[in-house]
Amino acid sequence: MEDNNHNSTSAAAISSASELPDLQILTSGGLRIPAHSSILAMVSPVLENIIESRVKRVIPILGVPCDAVSAFVEYLYNSMCTEEQMEKYGIHLLVLSHVYLVPRLKQRCSRGVSEQLTVENVVDVLQLARLCNAPDLYLKCLKHVATRFKSVEQTEGWIFIQEHDPWLELEILRFINEAESRKKRMRRHKKEQSLYLQLSDGIECLEHICREGCTTVRPYNVEPAKRPIPCDKYNTCEGVQTLIKHFALCKRRANGFGCSRCKRMWQLLRLHSSVCDHPDSCRVPLCRQFKLKAQHHELGDDAKWKLLEKKVSSAKAMSSLSLPKRKREEELRALKTFRLC
Repeated sequence: MEDNNHNSTSAAAISSASELPDLQILTSGGLRIPAHSSILAMVSPVLENIIESRVKRVIPILGVPCDAVSAFVEYLYNSMCTEEQMEKYGIHLLVLSHVYLVPRLKQRCSRGVSEQLTVENVVDVLQLARLCNAPDLYLKCLKHVATRFKSVEQTEGWIFIQEHDPWLELEILRFINEAESRKKRMRRHKKEQSLYLQLSDGIECLEHICREGCTTVRPYNVEPAKRPIPCDKYNTCEGVQTLIKHFALCKRRANGFGCSRCKRMWQLLRLHSSVCDHPDSCRVPLCRQFKLKAQHHELGDDAKWKLLEKKVSSAKAMSSLSLPKRKREEELRALKTFRLC
């Protein structure tokens, strides 16, 4: 739709090129810019109303530099604004586009002005964006203030709104507080996801150790390799092997007391059982027993374990989605092959 408007405006401008201008635009510096009423009325409904209501063919556009008005009129004719014009008069063009209802120019100015934000001008641009109803620019200004607040609060613009616009100050502080809360939630979420992914990797390593063994721990019926090769997740696998060896030899567990490391091993075995889909053929010890106890509600804290199971499964799924496509397909093939066996 915008391209069609641009083409129609350009065509009208070309057709009017042979006609003499029938009005003038008066600037603050006294400059008079000749223009065609048909072009201005086509692009701006506000200018159209002004043209229809005025007897004299002079339209004053005051309060902005003459060159900014010239750039504005040039845009009305050819729908183009150079980078140099945007750098020099972006703020003025934003105001003119808002006042005279030229939406495409307003969008262009919002993007251009947002690229010129600094610590010194961001509060002024923020107030202007609010007055001109430019939500995209307003949001970018808020984000700019939030990321550089310690520097921004030393500027004259911030001191001004503290004295004259407390509602805007409150809105900015509220946005900063919400942004900090979002960051904290994201950090907490990432930390939790990392923990759940570690548990998922631990379960995977436990299954791998009980199925074919790794460097120092293996099933009793699997012959040790002459040169055991560490698996892809050896950092996690080594820790699981250490837990298994401790669990087998811990005297406190044998006496019925257990220790913190034994409890972690019990929890890992139980969590594996919670997510295991093939308990009858599973090689992990106690998998079937934990399944039966869970079915008879003998383990307690059922809701917590279901939530933990869901979180661990979700973390594993998200991790798989982030893998390259080829590696993901290889893992799926290996999983299907194992289940068939």
